[in-house]
Amino acid sequence: MMKSEYILEVRNISKTFKAEGRVTKAVDDVSFNLQKGETLAIVGESGCGKSTTGRMLLRLLEPDCGEIWFKGKNLCTLSKVNMRRVRPEIQIVFQDPYGALNPRMRVRELLEEAILSNPNVSKSDVTKRCNDLIESVEMKEEDLNKYPHEFSGGQRQRLVIARAIATNPDIIICDEPVSALDLLVQAQILNLLKDLQKKLQLSYVFISHDLSVVKHMSDRIAIMHTGRIVEMGTKDEIFKSPKQHYTKMLLESILPIK
Repeated sequence: MMKSEYILEVRNISKTFKAEGRVTKAVDDVSFNLQKGETLAIVGESGCGKSTTGRMLLRLLEPDCGEIWFKGKNLCTLSKVNMRRVRPEIQIVFQDPYGALNPRMRVRELLEEAILSNPNVSKSDVTKRCNDLIESVEMKEEDLNKYPHEFSGGQRQRLVIARAIATNPDIIICDEPVSALDLLVQAQILNLLKDLQKKLQLSYVFISHDLSVVKHMSDRIAIMHTGRIVEMGTKDEIFKSPKQHYTKMLLESILPIK
């Protein structure tokens, strides 16, 4: 069983890919936990396994082994039907907001689809819920009648976030959510995520290669290298007194950041 102070506990998950006769261990014996309202950042270079780890939490990729405990359930042992029932409680925000939105659906339809994935929501509440969601990401009610292509990249990411919170999740996995955006828009989206976290008591697994973004967002940081977590600590511990050589190398790559 998972410990009661954690909303998520990941134990010894691994993932191997086979292609063209080659075997690659993308994730190797990774363990971590997440508390309610906390942001745990998973940081590392491209190809280190951090996005694969994030997708395994939702079983978008199946772990080869290990356990993922959420609210007293080991997600790795759930049937596909029962896993679908859990997914509204664990949402994901991807790097590419346009690819995450059906271009043929208006914003209202996209949000309604997410809202109605919760069987406890009545159809009479959907209109008000859509209005509340669009306002919560600092957009306007008239935007509900538009299509995704009518928005900028930053606005589309706001829509993705609105759809993610539509199901009243406990956890949102943020997989490089601002890396495709310019710096000003990045700051706006990060501040929106922090505001929503405080308001809704969300827990984030925040996946990024950008330590400056992680410094702004995280409570704790897991440093990942070649499929393994090589160091984990609070934000202050990682930035002020890193222990591992690889962590020190990452920090040296952003010397202007204090």
